[in-house]
Amino acid sequence: MATVLIVDDDAALREGLAEAVSDLGHTARVAASGREGLAALEGDVDVVLLDLRMPGGLDGIEVLRRIRASRDAPPVVVLTAFASAANTIEAMRLGAFDHLSKPIGRAELKDLLCRLPERISGSSGPDADAEDGLIGSSEPMRNVQKAIGLAADSNAIVLILGETGTGKELVARALHVHGKRKDGPFVAVNCAAIPEDLLESELFGHVKGSFTGATADRAGAFRDAANGTLFLDEIGDMPRAMQAKILRALQEQVITPVGGKPVRTNARVIAATHRDLAGLTAAGEFREDLYYRLHVVQIAIPPLRERVGDILPLAQHFLARAASGTRHKHLSQAAIDKLQRHSWPGNVRELRHVIERACIMTRSDIIGPGDIDTSAHEATSNPGPAGADLPAAVAQLERTMIARALDACAGNRTEAARRLNINRQLLYTKMQRYGLVEMSEKLTDRVRKDDA
Repeated sequence: MATVLIVDDDAALREGLAEAVSDLGHTARVAASGREGLAALEGDVDVVLLDLRMPGGLDGIEVLRRIRASRDAPPVVVLTAFASAANTIEAMRLGAFDHLSKPIGRAELKDLLCRLPERISGSSGPDADAEDGLIGSSEPMRNVQKAIGLAADSNAIVLILGETGTGKELVARALHVHGKRKDGPFVAVNCAAIPEDLLESELFGHVKGSFTGATADRAGAFRDAANGTLFLDEIGDMPRAMQAKILRALQEQVITPVGGKPVRTNARVIAATHRDLAGLTAAGEFREDLYYRLHVVQIAIPPLRERVGDILPLAQHFLARAASGTRHKHLSQAAIDKLQRHSWPGNVRELRHVIERACIMTRSDIIGPGDIDTSAHEATSNPGPAGADLPAAVAQLERTMIARALDACAGNRTEAARRLNINRQLLYTKMQRYGLVEMSEKLTDRVRKDDA
């Protein structure tokens, strides 16, 4: 049972709403003006039905602003007989739970009260400051975390491999923060984002007058990262001409600024790529000697589809971040199931964007499956992440088809194998590889409960 505060200067409408609220089994409290409404909030109120236009110098928008300024403010539903784009947008921007046009029927009121968010005071939810891509206790992520711990204090070059969106820079930052160079700078350079003719100057620096536009000396990323860490992201996209210069810098710890003389550098280098360097090397597109120089310590980050157990902790973390300063939101079980069934071609980055969008666009404290929009990365329209190699794309397609077959068969593996035209043992092997065993068991359990 909820306590509903009705704030409206129209006595007939006010009393009519109060009667309807009472008939639905809730407690009604009424106020004839904005000031009376604010005073009535001193008791426990679960939701406020607030008229937009009221006399007395305190309209609905101002009352809404004052109510939402409280940390534990109840949800506010704005009512108006004169809905416009401007007042709808402003009400929702200020935190209204919903914006409805008068008159409100009993069925609409009942539906509204059923959608009320759960009031949770002082709940901060999961740690909002945790490192996004390192969250998770699945075996694949535990292996990544262990590798970071083993390599952090070393000066050895580390090569981080992983699909787009898996969190390669977060792993590089963790190596820096947890290592003996943590007091030095962390300098990140995206080798794919810098034009080829500027990359040498970006990395090695230049002297004044060495080329048109060089109006002052520049140290470059290697020297900027002195005593710290230089992160070379997407090194697999580095032009071949630059690869020879990078190799010399790594082998001799000497760089030559454009137009300058050689200087020593002591930055620790961490490189990353989403590409298959071994394949590029075999095809002659990446220098073999540089490949082996980079291949000292390798950390491979698993795609999100291979660590399904980490999806919920990550989603809860992103919810806590997205709801910073407001009431924390929660995922329904159906929403969780949908998240765990998705193949996540965009990996952790895609999950973060999906959760942020759901948090922004859902006024309720409970996020349902309809609020989870994964259409931007559906496998049917995007069979693989940008730049992914063929094996990764095939693996993603396999996982998606198996997940859909299991979903359609309510977790029945024999029927799913028949639909996929493979034997049951092969299906189970692939389910283990793609982290789908738990999903199958949940679907089966749900059918049993429905049949009970």
